Amino acid sequence: MTYKFTIIIMQEGKWHVARCVELGVVSQGKTIEQAQKNLKEAVELYLEDQPERKKYFPKRAPLVTTLEISHA
Repeated sequence: MTYKFTIIIMQEGKWHVARCVELGVVSQGKTIEQAQKNLKEAVELYLEDQPERKKYFPKRAPLVTTLEISHA
C-alpha cells in the first residue's frame, strides 16, 4: 500500500528541518534532499511501530497552498 503525506521543510540555521504534517514526525538534514531522505526513513520506522494507525491515513495528500496578506 502506498500512502502520501504532506511534508513541510524549513531552513533553521545551517539545517533543513522536515516535518510530516499528518504524523508529526520530524527529521533534519544539511540539504533539502537529505532532510527528505531522513524524514522518509523516520516515517517508515514510525509506521512499523504503529501499524494500526495505517487504516486512518488518506490515500492522497491534501491540497496545500499559500496565503499572502499585506498589512500596512
